[in-house]
Amino acid sequence: MGAEDHKSKAPKSVKIAVITVSDTRTDKDDLSGNAIMDIARQSGHETLKKVIVKDNPDDIQKALREMLEDAGVQAIVMNGGTGVSTRDLTLEAVAPFEEKILPGFGELFRMLSFEEIGSAAFMSRAVAFVTEGKAVFCIPGSEKAVRLAMTKLIAPELGHLVWEARR
Repeated sequence: MGAEDHKSKAPKSVKIAVITVSDTRTDKDDLSGNAIMDIARQSGHETLKKVIVKDNPDDIQKALREMLEDAGVQAIVMNGGTGVSTRDLTLEAVAPFEEKILPGFGELFRMLSFEEIGSAAFMSRAVAFVTEGKAVFCIPGSEKAVRLAMTKLIAPELGHLVWEARR
């Protein structure tokens, strides 16, 4: 069975949760979180929940655990905390949850980023993994990076990945 056959069996609409990791963003100025929801909706997907948490490992883990335990949520898109500064703690916080890492996601994201921003792309630590039958994406918090990840990688393969993760 090839990729096209798998895609034909995949759900056309996926229910997602959005977690914005930031010490400064609020609902009013969370442009990246809102962009994720907008692109998901335009792609036929539905956002069930959206939260903003501080760059704190306990808060990040608690938010991720809540989304994983929600039976309706099929995928989680986290934005923020994926850089190299001392406050970028998303990847360290989610590491215990990773069951199956998808290295190609980060590789492709950095390749696409390189085409847009040049060598600074290598500082991105964007990753994706599957855990508990759900897809989890950790992407940078900039709106431009979110739009790139959502339009070029996440939205086009979301149904396929969710189908694969649950079979």
